Amino acid sequence: MSVAKIVGVVLIVAGTLGLVYGSFSYTKETHQAKLGPIALSMKDKETVNVPVWVGVGAIAIGGLLLLFGGNKR
Repeated sequence: MSVAKIVGVVLIVAGTLGLVYGSFSYTKETHQAKLGPIALSMKDKETVNVPVWVGVGAIAIGGLLLLFGGNKR
């Protein structure tokens, strides 16, 4: 299997996940303070929304790569 076809499959899977879930969250450590033996830290939860057009575009480009990518004739 060529690299183009593997990238195509990955794009299709990522685009489908983007359409199904619509967003993803992650935790980011923002502030940290150490005062002697006491350590304080703040963690923020960030959410990233995935636009529908990004998911559809990834599926379309992945499909094109599967159809036309890596054909050696």
